Amino acid sequence: QVQLVESGGGLVQTGGSLRLSCAASGSIRSMKTMNWYRQAPGKERELIATLPYSGGTNYADSVKGRFTVSRDTAKNMVYLQMYRVQPEDTGAYYCAAITSSSLTIWGQGTQVTVSS
Repeated sequence: QVQLVESGGGLVQTGGSLRLSCAASGSIRSMKTMNWYRQAPGKERELIATLPYSGGTNYADSVKGRFTVSRDTAKNMVYLQMYRVQPEDTGAYYCAAITSSSLTIWGQGTQVTVSS
């Protein structure tokens, strides 16, 4: 089974930028969708960006226009570029792969803290 490892989290100032990476141990070509989720302290995990293999992207309203999801299929990498971050973007960020069987594979998460 493919394993996912996120990286790139850290402390960033309000208005700054950060790029998160998700490295897959196997091919992401077989995945139906690659998603990014966020879990803020005391809140439920929320879906913030989707990258279907068939094409296109979708974003939660809270990040639309500020975050960009992309992939490098040759490297089996998925990225989340974050611009103009806000304190409310603080949380644990998770990469997830949705398989062709609709199973979800999760990464371990990476923490993002936005200072005001």
